[in-house]
Amino acid sequence: MDGQTAIVTGSSSGIGKAIAERFAEEGANVVTNSRSAERAEAAAEEIREAGGSAVGAAADVSDYDAVEGLVEAAVEEFGGLDVLVNNAGHTITGPSEELAIEDWQSVVDVDLSGVYYCSRAAGQRFIDQGEGGAIVNVSSMMGHQGLHKRAAYCAAKAGVDNLTRTLAVEWAEHDIYVNSLAPGYIRTPITDQTMETAGYDTEDIQNRTPLGRFGTLEEMAECALFLASRNNFVTGEVLTADGGWTAFAWGSKGE
Repeated sequence: MDGQTAIVTGSSSGIGKAIAERFAEEGANVVTNSRSAERAEAAAEEIREAGGSAVGAAADVSDYDAVEGLVEAAVEEFGGLDVLVNNAGHTITGPSEELAIEDWQSVVDVDLSGVYYCSRAAGQRFIDQGEGGAIVNVSSMMGHQGLHKRAAYCAAKAGVDNLTRTLAVEWAEHDIYVNSLAPGYIRTPITDQTMETAGYDTEDIQNRTPLGRFGTLEEMAECALFLASRNNFVTGEVLTADGGWTAFAWGSKGE
C-alpha cells in the first residue's frame, strides 16, 4: 500500500484501529476517524510514533456533510484517495417489541446509512480521479443470522452486505472493488459489553465456535488488507471471518 491513502472510519479503537495501524505498516497514508477529534488524533499520533503516516479527522458518518468533509480532508492532506474502510458502527440491544424507535433509527443511521454515505462520497472521488479504488465494509456474521435482542443491528448489517454487492456491480466499470468483511466474535470492549447485557460468557462463545476461541484484531486487519489490495479479482463478496461459526450446523461443542 506504499503511497496509497486510506480512510478508516471508527478507527480510534478496536477493529478499525487495528486496520488503520496495519495499513500504515504497509506504507499507506491513513486518515483515522472518530466522532471525537481528540480520539481520532490520538489514534493518528500512535501511528506516527510507530513510524507511519496518519492524520486524524472527526466526522459523524450519519451526517453526509461531515462525510464529504472527511473525504476532502484526506484529499487535501495526501492529494487523493485510494481506499475506504467503513468500520464505524454501534449497537443497541433490547427485545424487538420494546426497542425504542429512536434506538432503531440510531443504529440504522450509523451502521447502514453511514456506510452508504461514506461509500457515495468516496465512490464519487474514485470516479473523478479515474484510477479506481477499494471499499471494504465491515459488516458482521450477524448480517445473515438472527440474534436475540439485536433486530436493528442484524438488519443493518444484512443491508450492508447487499449494498456491498450492489455497489460492486455498479462501480466495477470504474475499477472500484467493493467487498464486505463480516467478523464473528472478536475480543473488543464492545463485545464484552454486549456479552454482559445479553447474558452469555466466553465459554459459550468458545463452545459455539469450531476454532474454539475469539478472533483477534490482527486477524481482522489481515482480512481487510487482503480485500483492500485490488490484486485478487474479488469484488462483491462477503468474507466471513468467524472461526467457523456460521458453518457449524450442530451449534455447540459443549455437552
